[in-house]
Amino acid sequence: VRLVESGGGTVQPGGSLKLACTASGSIDNFNNMAWYRRVPGKMDEMVAVISEYRGITYGSAVRGRFTILRDNAKRTLYLQMDSLKPEDTAVYYCNADMKVWGPGTQVTVSS
Repeated sequence: VRLVESGGGTVQPGGSLKLACTASGSIDNFNNMAWYRRVPGKMDEMVAVISEYRGITYGSAVRGRFTILRDNAKRTLYLQMDSLKPEDTAVYYCNADMKVWGPGTQVTVSS
């Protein structure tokens, strides 16, 4: 299975974006699907995880602003990002069970 992210772009502070991560095959057998982000010079940061067993977990920096959603029928993982801040600027990656990763999509929050 391959993953491909889409929906990134440039948005003003306070704006919204919705990312999608579409799989080339079924995602039914993946227990955990997640969004991470990467900023040059910093450690990768967990943004949100949706787990079959542990429910949903958000990173402290995005809790209350971002929403993760999984649609197995569409083979797609989503990340709704609201009230965006400049510090949300990063490359966003999705992954399945920390084994399969997409190539990433750039999100830039700037006025």
